Amino acid sequence: MGRVYNFSAGPAMLPVEVLEEAARDMLDYHGCGQSVMEMSHRSAEFKAIIEEAEKDLRDLLSVPENYKVLFMQGGGNQQFAAVPLNLMKNGVADYILTGQWAKKAAKEAEKYGEVHVIASSADKTFSYIPDCSDLPVSPDADYVYICENNTIYGTKFHKLPDTKGKPLVADVSSCFLSEKHDVEKYGILWGGVQKNVGPAGCGIVIIRDDLIREDINPMTPTIMNYKVTADNGSLYNTPPCYVIYICGLVFKWLKKMGGLDEMHRRNVEKAKVLYDFLDASSLFKGTVEPDSRSLMNVPFVTGDKDLDAAFVKEAAAAGLINLKGHRTVGGMRASIYNAMPKEGVETLVRFMEAFEAKHKA
Repeated sequence: MGRVYNFSAGPAMLPVEVLEEAARDMLDYHGCGQSVMEMSHRSAEFKAIIEEAEKDLRDLLSVPENYKVLFMQGGGNQQFAAVPLNLMKNGVADYILTGQWAKKAAKEAEKYGEVHVIASSADKTFSYIPDCSDLPVSPDADYVYICENNTIYGTKFHKLPDTKGKPLVADVSSCFLSEKHDVEKYGILWGGVQKNVGPAGCGIVIIRDDLIREDINPMTPTIMNYKVTADNGSLYNTPPCYVIYICGLVFKWLKKMGGLDEMHRRNVEKAKVLYDFLDASSLFKGTVEPDSRSLMNVPFVTGDKDLDAAFVKEAAAAGLINLKGHRTVGGMRASIYNAMPKEGVETLVRFMEAFEAKHKA
């Protein structure tokens, strides 16, 4: 079998150009006689890799000078703990629950302080984004937390909540670099890279300088201390060197493709192909309210579990893999991140059309 169309929510597809460049560098990176996998994180070669990756990321997102970029290990689950450990000064935080990952983040934060749920879409199985224009923000909240794009449920904040002056912390893992983020609207935006940016093993944290403090929870592990990480240029410990290298290649690929405005245009175009089909289909139905739809993760169902299972199995045999929905919701989910070409979505829709014709009542 050749290359498949991988609709996994993460780890996910990477651009073929990036994989080919990494393959060329595998045994001998730029004439240094070794792979990046073998390279010391203290070497001049790796220092250049991480510095260039940060510069390219700053260019892509227009990151202001008063924000630090941190490359950290542990992915999302590490940040669920790192955020409250580093940011809770009053011991209070407000969370908006729009899916599984926001729920997990809130549960983790409860270990370190008082958590208030100030909005939720749990009443309709997280199928929409609640109105966040006038939230009951806690007067003593240290921050307001959202998961901006909900990978499992396929919803997206298209307008950021009014936090009434409190720092906004956003998990952007599954929409990171799929469009422009106005960094100044966030106190922290962070993402696990394994969905839209690179291989698993790294979390990127973009944090405003004033939120990097010394007087943090004393139980904070050093490896999760934002100040230590920032002061050491993400090199306090051995970072996930190879992952950072691949992320750097992806940043260059994004710039070559025309930057984030162009990626957003492409993402809108290819998501429309799938959503238009779902809206017209008599067999398949999307599960998200239209004004809350994600461009990255598209869940859908037939309404029949056996038919869903047959679809996933037959699609995999046709080279359309990882379409099974998350175990908590079932059905199907197509994750169509930056590296998924429009042709992949069109191929999926053609397969869905043929499946529907075959199973019409």
